[in-house]
Amino acid sequence: MNQLGKPLPAHAYLPFTPDLRMCRILNGMWQVSGAHGRIDPAVAVAEMLNYHANGFTTWDLADHYGPAEDLIGAFRQRLAQQQGPAALEHVQAFTKWVPRPTRITRQMVEDAVHISLRRMQVEQLDLLQFHWWDYANPSYLDALKYLAELRETGKIRHLALTNFDTEHLRIITDLGIRIVSNQVQYSLVDTRPMNYMAAYCAEQGIHLLTYGTLCGGLLSEAWLGTPEPTQSQLGTASLRKYKQMIDLWGGWSLFQQLLNALHRIATRHEVSIANVAVAAILERPAVAGVIVGARLSIREHRHETARVFQLALTDADRHALAEVQAQGRDLLRRIGDCGDEYRR
Repeated sequence: MNQLGKPLPAHAYLPFTPDLRMCRILNGMWQVSGAHGRIDPAVAVAEMLNYHANGFTTWDLADHYGPAEDLIGAFRQRLAQQQGPAALEHVQAFTKWVPRPTRITRQMVEDAVHISLRRMQVEQLDLLQFHWWDYANPSYLDALKYLAELRETGKIRHLALTNFDTEHLRIITDLGIRIVSNQVQYSLVDTRPMNYMAAYCAEQGIHLLTYGTLCGGLLSEAWLGTPEPTQSQLGTASLRKYKQMIDLWGGWSLFQQLLNALHRIATRHEVSIANVAVAAILERPAVAGVIVGARLSIREHRHETARVFQLALTDADRHALAEVQAQGRDLLRRIGDCGDEYRR
């Protein structure tokens, strides 16, 4: 339910797979990893219950996001205590495994999955998103083969990727390894998935889950009309990361033009800049969901975020945004395909 006591509309949810329904805005848990402020675990779990009650039922996390998997476990335990075990059927928790690029054995894969199962207090992982740092080491194919075998045993419901480029996604699917999604950076600043990734995923029936869609919070009213921030004014890892992306794309002056265009659209629709930025990516081909960071126990924005689902962009809105975007640099040429920034 949102702040008005109304449920999120039906189009806020998507049949991600035939057996898994997800909210199209995922609660991102990178923000509990320690780089975005101190998290109070008890308050965080209480906030997670509030997110769930407001209809935001889908969580994105990872084995290396600090206590994220443990928080999911505590949240599930509290939810079952309050509403009964059946309530857990309406929770989706998408975790990741990010091993060092070394020789991968089946035992290593089993151990990693069992740790996530234990921490999250589940018997089956809804979605295991796999990331690999070094394509020159082909052991990622061994890891995926073993993960696919664990999926067949029921330890994993679905297998996915994080930050794989189109070429290596194609290699994996050509080997017959069934992948349901790839998580990539995608925003009005970083549109690299439009070049190759989205078309290939649409062709293969693979979803995109996107992060960085709000540029760490820079795509908001808080930064509209402000001077270019100094490093000390960028108080979180997200702000620092995406300010660098903005610099690569076109700099602070062009970013202000984008914020102004977003502000005009948001004003017409009586929503926020962030709402427009999310809606613009949600409607792109192959995109199943956008991850919006949840700074649990520090700050919450779920009631504002719910307004995304009342927004329908017009062709005039899209044209106004495209005019600004056309002035930016081609990040595909500067960085490479999706995820290549992690392998430079």
